[in-house]
Amino acid sequence: MSAPAPVRRLDPVLVDRIAAGEVVERPASAVKELVENAIDAGARSVAVTIEAGGRRLIRVVDDGAGMSADDLVLAVERHATSKLPGGDLTRIDTLGFRGEALPSIGAVSRLSITTRTAEAESGAALVVEAGLRGAVRPAPAARGTRIEVTDLFSATPARLKFLKSDRAESAAVSDILRRLAVAQPAIRFTLTSEGGTPLVLPALAGAGPDDPAANLARLAQVLGSDFSENALPVAMAREGFSLTGHVGLPTFHRGAANHIHFTVNGRPVRDRLLLGAVRGAYADTLRSDRHPVLGLAIACEPGLVDVNVHPAKTEVRFRDPGLVRALVVSAIHEALRRGGARASTGVAARTLDALRPSSGLPLTQHALTQHALTQHGGAASPSLFKAARTGAFRPGTPSLAAPSGFRRPAPNQAYGFGEAAQAAFDPAGDLSDPMAGLAEPTADLAPPAADLRSLDAAEDALDHPLGAARAQLHETYIVAQTRDGVVIVDQHAAHERLVYERMKRERASGGILRQGLLIPDVIEMAPEAAERLAAAAPELERLGLTLEGFGPGAVLVRAVPAALAGASVRDLVADILDALDASGVEEGGAGALEDGPLGRRLDAVLSRMSCHGSIRAGRRLRPEEMNALLRAMEATPNSGQCNHGRPTYVALGRHDIERLFGRR
Repeated sequence: MSAPAPVRRLDPVLVDRIAAGEVVERPASAVKELVENAIDAGARSVAVTIEAGGRRLIRVVDDGAGMSADDLVLAVERHATSKLPGGDLTRIDTLGFRGEALPSIGAVSRLSITTRTAEAESGAALVVEAGLRGAVRPAPAARGTRIEVTDLFSATPARLKFLKSDRAESAAVSDILRRLAVAQPAIRFTLTSEGGTPLVLPALAGAGPDDPAANLARLAQVLGSDFSENALPVAMAREGFSLTGHVGLPTFHRGAANHIHFTVNGRPVRDRLLLGAVRGAYADTLRSDRHPVLGLAIACEPGLVDVNVHPAKTEVRFRDPGLVRALVVSAIHEALRRGGARASTGVAARTLDALRPSSGLPLTQHALTQHALTQHGGAASPSLFKAARTGAFRPGTPSLAAPSGFRRPAPNQAYGFGEAAQAAFDPAGDLSDPMAGLAEPTADLAPPAADLRSLDAAEDALDHPLGAARAQLHETYIVAQTRDGVVIVDQHAAHERLVYERMKRERASGGILRQGLLIPDVIEMAPEAAERLAAAAPELERLGLTLEGFGPGAVLVRAVPAALAGASVRDLVADILDALDASGVEEGGAGALEDGPLGRRLDAVLSRMSCHGSIRAGRRLRPEEMNALLRAMEATPNSGQCNHGRPTYVALGRHDIERLFGRR
């Protein structure tokens, strides 16, 4: 065994290359450091150009303050910076502060810097190649700084093997620039890459914490123009922290979490505490496999947050993390509560896409084609459409015979919820019969479960956001009319949310009302499951469920929440047991529901319970019940989606319906 080598001081170039492993993980990391330097220099415009995903070229040009020749020499030295004048790491108010970026980048590439201050007659240029610094030379330059990084990781070729494709690296650079743009809406950002569409994010005049409109406009630039229509404003302050921005409706969601933007004192961060707070705030309004869309800014005194805890400065540590988490959760909850029954515009768009026929034919001709193929054994009759176009078509003629089992209804008999049928298909027919040409529905063409045409809704009912109920279809969906459209409501999903919100209010106000069972219900189960429920009985009683052990392998249920009266007790207990198992709480843990992991899942338990007390699909509702459900939805927070994150209603404007029929 050889003797250990003596301790020695590492070569400065090798030190910079080691440091570059932390600071410059990929091209996007280098872009982030260079753009942050430009922002700290007071730039109002930052232009980024990349080639080969940033491996071949990274160019960053800004119109900031620039540097003198003397400062340029120091800027490429390790741990040299102008951003800590007092040396106080507890009060950092700039994006950069370590003085590592430029020497680290220069150690693994060819780094060229050209800069000029407003007072200087000419600029200064410097080249650092693989850690070796050249001499400073005069150079023509505009005010600001121009930095070019070529052949990134040429000095450490092994790092190239760990990079992804050019497309993936370009996407990472774009994401970094978008996050910085959200944090700095008053700055113009552009990104140009070979073969790609340039990204241009114009500066927004007046952007700042006091201008929510400008900040929303920036978020719309980054997150998409539809974000503005589906965003809710957020503004809340607590004990030295302020939170502003916009959050998306629960029904406006994405499949990945990269549409969540947080900034802390102007610094974009991806902090686990903040992401966890967002997930908790949306827990009972969003499906577990979907993610919200939002942009929030936290402002506080620099001393209340430590930004020197991560090599890439993407995470922070708050002096009081519990306070910040509570602020984020409370602010989002308040915004969603104000949003009430709103659903995202994407729900209606997806509905329209689903209703459109897959072929390019208009809807009516498409339906006629399908009917003709069925009636003629797969071959459409050309004479059918010819007759329809020339007006020679007559209901009941052999070209479109009525299916067997259909009969002509009586003149005063009406089905569905449309207006009286037009007789235009039969110019020679009896115009005195408003139902001419219509056939009575059979089991395959059933009338609505409830028809409300005979009830003239009050004028003010049509002015409500969800309108006046007109019909119930398949004993599951309520069709309502508004002044300028149609609303279709899933009665089970909507009522489930109403029951859930009622139980949450009762729990928050001191306890959920419960109703005793006339005959206690004995539920049999596995012995370990019964023991687990019995151990949690004192806490479950605060949720309105009173139970006790009833020998090995059984529990005795004496009372259930009043809102769930009449529901299956067995199914209710099974769902609560699932919630207990999912929480990971040890059996018999005292106060688990309040202090342990299950305490953070109280709403999830109530969500499972509320499903049992809601109106089921297949139940026929009276007109007054339907309208009462619509009014309750309008008055209940988060009623635009059920407890599982699915929309409770779809709203189609008149213009949407006209587009379906080719009128627009």
